[in-house]
Amino acid sequence: MAAESPPQLAPLPTVALPGGETVPALGQGTWAMAEDPARRASEIAALQRGIDLGMTLIDTAEMYANGGAEHLVGEAVAGRRDEVFIVSKVIPTHASRRGTVLACERSLKRLNTDVIDLYLLHWVGGEPVEDTVEAFEALVEDGKIRHWGVSNFDVSDCSALVSLERGDAVATNQVLYNPARRGIEFDLIPWCREHGIPMMAYSPIEQGRILRHPALSAVAARHGATPAQVSLAWVLRQPGMIAIPKASTPAHVEANRAAAALNLDAEDLAIIDRAFPPPTRARALEML
Repeated sequence: MAAESPPQLAPLPTVALPGGETVPALGQGTWAMAEDPARRASEIAALQRGIDLGMTLIDTAEMYANGGAEHLVGEAVAGRRDEVFIVSKVIPTHASRRGTVLACERSLKRLNTDVIDLYLLHWVGGEPVEDTVEAFEALVEDGKIRHWGVSNFDVSDCSALVSLERGDAVATNQVLYNPARRGIEFDLIPWCREHGIPMMAYSPIEQGRILRHPALSAVAARHGATPAQVSLAWVLRQPGMIAIPKASTPAHVEANRAAAALNLDAEDLAIIDRAFPPPTRARALEML
């Protein structure tokens, strides 16, 4: 039986997918997990603690640790699969019509599950996107995935996608977003919002590189929080945005979970805007 969330924690905000299903706005990422056997037990414990705390959306990919992250997720959710919304991704070199299906089947085996809740094309590659979409739709029909989406798609990529047959079934666009990477605010966030496509923010704390910035420290001090919590709260302020920070220890997960209760006021946002100005023109989509 799953552990109950401590009573002092308010419920997590949720984001509705296009079909109406809701997922927590704060999930868990696994990029760079499963790369060091010495950290495996702690990483599994972290994912399990996140599930306890309602962070039941877990993002992974076939390329993370060459499939190792999917194995890790499968182990972490064993016995609790029905509580979890699993997101995984196919790399572009596998994203042909047949290759997507085979890649998905390999991911299912590593995850030790019969179905992936949300399956994404990791970025635009050499294979025609219409072939990937056809494969995604076939996987939905076969019950191997429940929803499909994309990652690292800019406005032109998204426009081309929704013009395809069944391309408008896209359930999310996962992109880089944090206070230091705000280019998507100019055009991509408005476009996705207009078309009813939720977004996922990967690297919402810029892999830790922005956490010593004086602005984030100043806002954190105003709230008795940490700079990482400020960055997460800043990302979560966007309607329709899901943040997927990675945490390798249960304590780190608990700190991330507390960020959902942090409400930034106008002065906080002004401090961050001065340090990390919002975009005033279209920019090329940034990726890590």
